[in-house]
Amino acid sequence: MKINRILSCKKCKATLLLLLNLLLLSSCRPYRMFEKTKSPAAPDYTNEMNWIALPWLHDVADSVPANCSVPENQKNAKADVFYVHPTLYASGSKWNADVSDKKVNKKNEFSVLHQASAFNAAGRVYAPRYRQAVLKAFFDEGRGKPALDIAYSDVKKAFEQYLKFWNEGRPIILVGHSQGARHVVQLLKDFFDGTELQGKLIAAYPIGIPFQKEDLKNLSVSNDERQTGCYITWNTFAWNTKTKSQIERYKGVPCVNPLTMKNDTVYASALLNKGGITSKKFRIIDNVCDAQVHGNLLWVHKPKKAQGLRIMKSYHLGDISLFYMNIRTNAIIRTDEYFKSHK
Repeated sequence: MKINRILSCKKCKATLLLLLNLLLLSSCRPYRMFEKTKSPAAPDYTNEMNWIALPWLHDVADSVPANCSVPENQKNAKADVFYVHPTLYASGSKWNADVSDKKVNKKNEFSVLHQASAFNAAGRVYAPRYRQAVLKAFFDEGRGKPALDIAYSDVKKAFEQYLKFWNEGRPIILVGHSQGARHVVQLLKDFFDGTELQGKLIAAYPIGIPFQKEDLKNLSVSNDERQTGCYITWNTFAWNTKTKSQIERYKGVPCVNPLTMKNDTVYASALLNKGGITSKKFRIIDNVCDAQVHGNLLWVHKPKKAQGLRIMKSYHLGDISLFYMNIRTNAIIRTDEYFKSHK
């Protein structure tokens, strides 16, 4: 898949905007009961076609913004990155997307380009296709949970395939956004939290989803850019977002400032923003926005050249792209620190 083809895909951009509209407002579209809806076939992760990115393939995860000073380094990397994409199946006749759906796959590749590529200087990138739950699943707990469970079962199987055949004892960076972050938190619970594998965790970046610190009993939230074995998370909103619903939803949710990688409330000016990217051009834009943690939310003033990212008060679509270079350099710093402490 050529990068230009993805970047020129108007449907991808339109879907991203539709996605957040639905995420914030929900949908009144009727869905059949889950039990009566046949799920798509489960993917076989021994088949490379069921992966968006693998280190030995030429794919969108290998991409680097044209004006980026930090090159891709997967060939020489000593660490691995396991990335889980967000919800890009906004609506449909099934509760779970089919991994053979070309239209959905193109949208998933768009997210890998703009998110997973941020980590290709720190490690070898693995990104599975999976039967992601339709967006409606997040607003219908009774019927939606089984769909989310199916989605996670795929992610889990993909991770087990990776561990058994490809990891070879290498340290790991886990990354996910939105629905992908939900699945990454569950991977942390099932495979890392309090287990031997926890010692192989460089860091986890479950971004754009609320969860409680108590969900991860033996893992701590980042309070330093060099900290390893921790997790880094935030949810981005417009400055002065104080709606009752948002305050209630994010109560007790951990939040790290991506410009400082600390979970304090110190203001970080846009001068600390090393660069973000937009959906229009895969290029770095310096000093895109500032950031400050307020009541478990990450507040930012209107980003520079980030048209189309904000829906109502949320910058959910820009959770990663607004801080692309800070994330890119931080993944390298934490990886280097891991190897220094594990000589």
